[in-house]
Amino acid sequence: MRAPSDRRLRVAIVVASLRILGGHSVQARRLLQGWTNDPAVEAWIVPINPMPPRPLDRLLHIKYLRTLVTQLFYWPLLFREVRKADVVHVFSASYSSFLLAPLPAIVVARLFGKPVLLNYHSGEAEGHLRNSWIARTVLRRYVALNVVPSLFLKNVFSRFRMDAVVICNTVDRRDFSYRVRDLRRRPLTLLSTRNFEPVYNVACTLRAFALVQEHCPDVTLTLVGSGSQRQALETLAVSLGLQGVNFVGSVVPQEIPAYCAIADIYVQTPTTDNMPLSVLEAFASGLPVVSTAVGGVPAVLADRVHGLLAPDNDATAIAARIIELMEQPDFGQQLAAAAHDACAEYDWQRVRGSWLDVYRRLASPVRTAGGGTLEAEGSV
Repeated sequence: MRAPSDRRLRVAIVVASLRILGGHSVQARRLLQGWTNDPAVEAWIVPINPMPPRPLDRLLHIKYLRTLVTQLFYWPLLFREVRKADVVHVFSASYSSFLLAPLPAIVVARLFGKPVLLNYHSGEAEGHLRNSWIARTVLRRYVALNVVPSLFLKNVFSRFRMDAVVICNTVDRRDFSYRVRDLRRRPLTLLSTRNFEPVYNVACTLRAFALVQEHCPDVTLTLVGSGSQRQALETLAVSLGLQGVNFVGSVVPQEIPAYCAIADIYVQTPTTDNMPLSVLEAFASGLPVVSTAVGGVPAVLADRVHGLLAPDNDATAIAARIIELMEQPDFGQQLAAAAHDACAEYDWQRVRGSWLDVYRRLASPVRTAGGGTLEAEGSV
């Protein structure tokens, strides 16, 4: 299975296309951009959500039928693309999405004898691994290497007796315009770019904003995202009597820097999280960050060093942190500057070597007697 030394390693990246906006697709695109014209690696995307031809594409708007149609086109695509790869790099979330997207890719890769790198990104890993014997079995026996973006997830994997290598998410600081914020000016704009799903608890952001508006009525809040809770969140904003809340909806990743550029403070209140790209993007933009201290967030954002943290689902504490930045603008600038400096750790050139190392290890793997997998040696 060794790749010929006279050509680039071929890596098939199995992930959602940008039709499904989220951290997986954005991070995969950044990997693809990084490998473009690279002399060592030839990478391409294998979408888990291929677009069917007309008129079948209309069925994508119908629940359940959407899943069936997607699977009918996804499996043949895997058979066509996986066979060309030296390494199959599969992005993975948790629960039902694991069964519908990563699992088929792992099955097809095994049929062709291709090594699988599972890039697990879900902050819900603890519950998923505890409740799914299928996931535990697959990750232990049929995946050559598990890669996670944070020490938080590595520790979760270790509690289930599974090794994982840590390779951080990347952010391209060149996409973002760093600007020192003057938090003395009014009105100030708060920004959130988390999708409207329960795990991101945007309702807590709205409740915190209500308290901030009591302190400073002319502050505004821009919410960039979409999801199943949009209607409920709009109703909550009305019931709280909020003014100046802008529900932007979903935007393409290329538009995120523009929203960061015009904001003054970034706020997010997830109930569980891993290594959010949104926080790294705020760092790159010079936005002071206020977040709940959940999952892997504290590993990226040290409290009172790179931003301010508050307890989970505590709107009062979130509001207090935001008001603190407004009342101590020099402190906010200090936090943002330290966060921007920390961004260098997540540049592509910092992580490229780690990815290349694991790809090369998998392209000529050392098999073990038990499960036939490459043993992870620790963080890369």
